[in-house]
Amino acid sequence: MTTPPPRFQTFDDPSHAKGLERIEALRAALREVGADGFVVPRADEHQSEYVPADAERLAWLTGFTGSAGLAVVLADEAALFVDGRYTLQAPEQVDTATITVVPLAETTPETWLGTHLKPGQVLAYDPWLHTADGVARLERAALKAGASLRAVADNLVDAVWAGRPRPPAGRVTVHPDDLAGETVPEKLDRIRAALAQGAIDVLVISDPHNLAWAFNLRGADIPHTPLALGYALVPREGRAALYLTSGAIEAALRTRLEPLADLRPRSAFTEDLDGLCRNAARVRLDAATGAAALKDGVEAAGGVADVGADPVTAMKAVKNAAEIAGARAAHHRDGLAVTRFLAWLDRAAAEGVSEIAAVEVLEDFRRESGLLRDVSFPTISGSGPNGAIVHYRVTRATDRKARPGELFLIDSGAQYADGTTDITRTVAIGTPTDEMRDRFTRVLKGHIAIARAVFPEGTTGAQIDALARIGLWEAGLDYDHGTGHGVGAFLSVHEGPQRIAKTGTVALKAGMILSNEPGYYRNRAYGIRIENLILVEERTIPGGDRPMLGFETLTLAPIDRRLIDPALLAPAEAEWLDAYHARVRAALAPDLDGPVRTWLEAATRPLAEAAA
Repeated sequence: MTTPPPRFQTFDDPSHAKGLERIEALRAALREVGADGFVVPRADEHQSEYVPADAERLAWLTGFTGSAGLAVVLADEAALFVDGRYTLQAPEQVDTATITVVPLAETTPETWLGTHLKPGQVLAYDPWLHTADGVARLERAALKAGASLRAVADNLVDAVWAGRPRPPAGRVTVHPDDLAGETVPEKLDRIRAALAQGAIDVLVISDPHNLAWAFNLRGADIPHTPLALGYALVPREGRAALYLTSGAIEAALRTRLEPLADLRPRSAFTEDLDGLCRNAARVRLDAATGAAALKDGVEAAGGVADVGADPVTAMKAVKNAAEIAGARAAHHRDGLAVTRFLAWLDRAAAEGVSEIAAVEVLEDFRRESGLLRDVSFPTISGSGPNGAIVHYRVTRATDRKARPGELFLIDSGAQYADGTTDITRTVAIGTPTDEMRDRFTRVLKGHIAIARAVFPEGTTGAQIDALARIGLWEAGLDYDHGTGHGVGAFLSVHEGPQRIAKTGTVALKAGMILSNEPGYYRNRAYGIRIENLILVEERTIPGGDRPMLGFETLTLAPIDRRLIDPALLAPAEAEWLDAYHARVRAALAPDLDGPVRTWLEAATRPLAEAAA
């Protein structure tokens, strides 16, 4: 009997903090170092979204398991700051008698500190877990209150965290050139050209995503994202050097990289950087992921800390022909799995489908390809009221079965060697209410508006974000997250710098991949989100006089027409939906078996035919 492979996802309840006990242990550590407060971000030394177990300090201390947040612990009070995705989740996870949950929409940590710190107090922080800009904001807040900010050499949470996990040491492997579309020497040449243009002597690559892209490697140090933690130093002249946390480098990768770069232990990184800083070298530190400790170290060693954008970030964001071909192949493969799942969900709904069962069945369908490397993030499988929690993660304690008259929201993605996927579908269980159909159709109108958008070169995501919200705004509705995030090529499912959001200030360029995912959430009732991935492409407009861009939709899976009110759709919107469904049917039907193919054909019929 063959043992099935372990699942990529587990459903254990998160390890909740013991409330006051852990907060008081941290306060005792504060007293030992003569400080009055400590800042605990949800971050590692690379500002990663998904962090290794040994860096889950915020979760251990507070019980909050979201992917973004920050706690401040003072002698007599503590606060946890979360964004709109987690305003429902955070109060459910933390001891609110000990920790006050503060939505970022109401106040920022800096504003809160400015009114809660007392004159003469000392606020401590770990300089490896904050960027230079983040430290500057904390310092301004402390000064406003008449307090001071102090870096500590050892993290105070680590000092009281009994049983803290060991650092990761996953295997580091080659990412093939035919999938990368560019060799490491070619990439290093591009990086050095950017350094020369900016008069930069040395680049510190602190973002593991950029390190993976630049050296065509992948790792296993982070759940769901194929990253090898570490740093790289790329001088404008001379050999590059890699400092990987893990020493488990496969022989093929070592052989490939040794002619191009020195493979050094992580422990040698700081000393080697100090050596490069002599003679007042200008060192580029990434503003987004470079720790404040790096800036302090460069300046102490005699270098000039040039804090700005890592040029690799922009290079990585624009996919080449090989990466685009890989993305299309990955989405076709993934579309087959998701369509099989949706057909299964339709059949099983009458018997009651649990959230965990949905996660497991979808992963099984993805595994059938034999090419699944991992899920790209923990699947969000929310029925009824759980669907209203934007980043809900089902556990055995919260698992529930969908009931007739409810909505089922499932947001999931996969990691394949040729591409990363992310898709959300909202499905009616039984007969939806008129309100559900109204809200779903308004979300769909926003999704279609983004998919159909045509815009001049230089347009940012912030400039088109409103297109996704107009249908909701007309009804006095909105959603508290961005409309789209960038996506990597067998890398992070959330990749910058591009995004479609009010904060999306980077110009969109042909070759970028983003998500298109407007939504609507009725607290404690239901959630709606429709998500496809889209590729920015050049567009030619007859008679136009400016270079234009538009989107190709990469994701292939039906959208539930039972939730659509056709009367709310304009003719052009209905035409887009019918054309999308025709494309899904033509692409997937030949590779599906009889029952699923029959289901797909029915699910993708023209809207007018379905309504008749």
